[in-house]
Amino acid sequence: GRRSQERLGHRFVLTPRTATLGSDASSDQGDPVSDRYTIISADCHAGGSHEQYREFLDPKYRDDFDAWRNKYKNPFRDLQDGGRVRNWDDEVRNADLEAEGIVGEVVFPNTVPPFFPSFVLFVGPPKEKDYEHRMAGVRAHNRWLADFCSRFPERRAGVGQIFVNDIDDAIEEVRWCHANGLRGGVLLPNIAPDVDWVKPYIDDRHDPLWEVCADLGVPVTIHGGTGLPNHGPYPATALLYVNEVQFYGQRPLVQMITSGVFERFPDLKFVMTESGAAWLPGLLENLDMILGSVRDTGRLGELRFDDAHVLPKSATEYVRQNLWLGISQPTPADLCVIDILGADHVMWGADYPHLEGTAPYTHEHFSQVFNAVPEATLRTVFAGAAADLYDFDLDALAPLADQIGPKVSDVATPLATLPDEPNEALVRSQKQLADA
Repeated sequence: GRRSQERLGHRFVLTPRTATLGSDASSDQGDPVSDRYTIISADCHAGGSHEQYREFLDPKYRDDFDAWRNKYKNPFRDLQDGGRVRNWDDEVRNADLEAEGIVGEVVFPNTVPPFFPSFVLFVGPPKEKDYEHRMAGVRAHNRWLADFCSRFPERRAGVGQIFVNDIDDAIEEVRWCHANGLRGGVLLPNIAPDVDWVKPYIDDRHDPLWEVCADLGVPVTIHGGTGLPNHGPYPATALLYVNEVQFYGQRPLVQMITSGVFERFPDLKFVMTESGAAWLPGLLENLDMILGSVRDTGRLGELRFDDAHVLPKSATEYVRQNLWLGISQPTPADLCVIDILGADHVMWGADYPHLEGTAPYTHEHFSQVFNAVPEATLRTVFAGAAADLYDFDLDALAPLADQIGPKVSDVATPLATLPDEPNEALVRSQKQLADA
């Protein structure tokens, strides 16, 4: 990796390792082997307070923002009271992550930016009447995030936000994010099927955006939990969300494959985060059959296809070429994707500070889920893949990792018993292991 400059972090001075080791004592990523793992979470969340966002908002919108803010009531418990400071307080946040053995994080949005009606991941693309103000809110968040990450650049790779209502605006914001150190790339809005004011990702009007992202090496990401249609205010709506969320989270990947985006832009880095992974083999088996039949016979049952529908590669080949998966609080079943994509396209995520994440039992989670995975593979999944994709400097992170990272021997020891009050991640994986 690039040579790091000495910088005072939360507790430690981060400097490159200087130890000289034998030729067989380094991982595939060039990081000298220690008895501890380096842990980079590919899925964390942060955001500013409304007071902080106001400072980064274009001044011409501040009066409108003050009026909006006076009426806004935050419905999310994790963004209320004392716990909300985990989103922006360096001391609290770094201490929490260090307690879990995490030395680096990819930072997705969490709090509600100016003029947003709800949580940033759940709210859909703005309609025309709201676009100007919502775009101002996105820009305020991205500028806050660049400042937030600049305080600990070795440890934080921020993911900027864009809308795709206006492709020129989207490209301008991608260029700004890239030029201002947001190494996490950009977060794409997942366009629900009932959104008819924004073109779906099968439309080639998005191609100039894909071209810029591919040329700049900017990863584009779909985050789980998004893309569902509005079912209305019914008692079943929440249960439908839980049941359907995985399917709607997968739709953008299928759209990118079947519309030929990955064929036209083989260098585009497409990331899916907090969407699980156990579903991928079945989806690829079905897509490989469909694309193969269309390619080889021009038909599928009674349906007929012309050359415009033919793709030269299989779905499996396209995902190995273009897809990275950030698997947050994975279960044992999710590990199947390591064989499909390769460890260098699979990244572990803590989902901090969300309740469904691995804290406060991240070390227990490691030994529960990963105890049978080879060390070299884990070094890639825990840090190497994220370091390559998001340009983390493993040398700069090494001194901190050598002090707080989980020990290799501990991860290799299966978890014997659950804590007295296990979190959701531990309970879910334990049930899967018991049923296996």
